[in-house]
Amino acid sequence: MAETKGTGGVKYTSAGAEYFEKRKLKRSAGVWGLWGLAVAAVISGDFSGWNFGIASAGFGGMAIAFVILVVMYYGLIFSIGEMAAAMPHTGGAYSFARSAMGPWGGLITGLAETIEYVATTAVIVFFSAQYLNGITTELLSFDLSGSMWIWWIVLYLVFIALNSAGASISFKFAIIVSIISIAILLVFSAMALISGKFNWDSLFNIAPDPAAFGSSDFLPGGLLPILFVLPFAMWFFLGIEELPLAAEESHAPAKDIPRAGIIARGTLIVTGVLVLVLNTGVLGAEATGASLEPLLDGFRAIVGDQLAALLAIFALIGLLASLQGIMFAYGRNMYSLSRAGYYPKFFSLTGKRQTPWVALVVGAVFGFVALVVVDVLARTNEGAGGVAGAIVLNIAVWGAVFAYFAQMVSFIILRRRFPNANRPYKSPWGIPGAAIAALIALSIFVGLLVQEPYRIAIVAIIAVYLLVLLGFAIYGRHRLVLSPEEEYALSGGLHGDPQKEGYDAMEGDVPGTGSKK
Repeated sequence: MAETKGTGGVKYTSAGAEYFEKRKLKRSAGVWGLWGLAVAAVISGDFSGWNFGIASAGFGGMAIAFVILVVMYYGLIFSIGEMAAAMPHTGGAYSFARSAMGPWGGLITGLAETIEYVATTAVIVFFSAQYLNGITTELLSFDLSGSMWIWWIVLYLVFIALNSAGASISFKFAIIVSIISIAILLVFSAMALISGKFNWDSLFNIAPDPAAFGSSDFLPGGLLPILFVLPFAMWFFLGIEELPLAAEESHAPAKDIPRAGIIARGTLIVTGVLVLVLNTGVLGAEATGASLEPLLDGFRAIVGDQLAALLAIFALIGLLASLQGIMFAYGRNMYSLSRAGYYPKFFSLTGKRQTPWVALVVGAVFGFVALVVVDVLARTNEGAGGVAGAIVLNIAVWGAVFAYFAQMVSFIILRRRFPNANRPYKSPWGIPGAAIAALIALSIFVGLLVQEPYRIAIVAIIAVYLLVLLGFAIYGRHRLVLSPEEEYALSGGLHGDPQKEGYDAMEGDVPGTGSKK
């Protein structure tokens, strides 16, 4: 590939057909495949993770946080639905920010989403391993609690293989496991009500802190903890925003991505309410806030340990659904940034099955190392398991809210900067909806900063940013490629669909990239 003259502080390289031939994706998803992907990516949040917020804010604080996040995710999904319909390529958050805020803005936002999805996958691996070990210990007397890293490796290998097998298989798997996961939650809900184990009073069994402002049985920690538990309440929805990453694998992205987002959001609101109320009401708020496997503990409270272990096999499906869905997301996120030259270009190689298998492996290695490091550090504290899971969870949430804020700012900029761009779908909430979602995301970010146990995660993330941005400044910005995301940005929104217009439609328009075709 030949070096080119620079434009806008970066330099583009003429890639040619062979470059994109090695980086093909295959259209395999309709609206229900996309719905399955979105629900699968999120549904594990109903099984584990969300409950840590109960410990400090109580049921009332979590309920208020849940409502706040419903508002944020409506604004978010409407906005990214509009941008994804206008930009039907794989870049997602990176693509939106690239068009609105230039190459540096695109990289900063895309890296936040990489951190979000790699860390989220690690969190799901962590909790899936807890469930797996609980099942094997109870049913087979096979306990790896002292060597959980073995479960982590097994889970990563299995789901790398699944996601590398082909997009069609991934979407079909997502639909199946989403339906099974929803059925499991409905069965638990029915059992909770029929068994008589659900108790309204158990929702409020955390003693109020008399020193906290506004404390009560409903808000035992007062008003302030509501801000702190927003990251945990996000676990009911985090991951649904990955839908734009499937744009180049969707049959009709401009129509189906916004539609799938709306249906998936409604599905997740219903399942989230059921779990928040019924799981807490069965276990009690105090026990729920300390549980590493709240749904499994809920089954145990209803049917006993051994039968609960059998049911946990089905409950595990919800966690594995999200493992597949979020791994899909980081693979496509890293693929798009690599294809454009922001990350090493070999990350975007797809192989015969047209899946970004290299990116899947690289993301798994980073996630596994992060889990090991955090787990080792956390073992010096009492309750190490919960601390490790909560820290990695907050790394994921930090990346998410930063990416959310940047995407909402991008939405507002693009409405003004690219007024003539084709927008097949328009957000019914418009700029006000994006602004509200941005403010809530910013509030969650502040809530993370003021929590002492998780500041080390922020320091680590800042270190990652410094390394990546330094590498881009020295090397990457001189070797970008006219990928679809870059073409859309440079054309002012006139080049949108790479499969119709070609993957190098603008070569010759940018100085130094060759003659106009």
